[in-house]
Amino acid sequence: MAKIGIIICARYKDCGGGKCLRSMRERRGAFSSYPADEPLEVVGYSTCGGCPGGNVEYVPAEMKKNGAEAIHLATGLVVGYPPCPNIRRFKSYIETAYGLPVVVGTHPIPEKYRKVHEKLPFWKDSGMAELAGPLFAEAPEIQAAYD
Repeated sequence: MAKIGIIICARYKDCGGGKCLRSMRERRGAFSSYPADEPLEVVGYSTCGGCPGGNVEYVPAEMKKNGAEAIHLATGLVVGYPPCPNIRRFKSYIETAYGLPVVVGTHPIPEKYRKVHEKLPFWKDSGMAELAGPLFAEAPEIQAAYD
């Protein structure tokens, strides 16, 4: 069983995690890299703490104590507007401080966000597709199902 932690953007602090958990169950988005027959367990779910991300300093420690083998930075950090300016720093810090791999993303990018964001320069200019590749790889009908 793989154990993971999920860190979401504080702007969405009231999010119930439905899309993240659904995509984990369906092995969509960033969860597509886990084998379908391998159970996944969420051992921690928290916000970043708000800009500039104060919780990122200590929340992964608690997740690691609970058995986390990887930390996912939720899709909201990628598709919120503006996208999280600290996402690369979060990834680097967690991997360095805690020795845990960090996966950028959880659920597929909802189609309604993709359509708007593709018209703006920041995704191309920021290299977000390379950073969160599996989120961009989903078929349009899957993205629409996550609207």
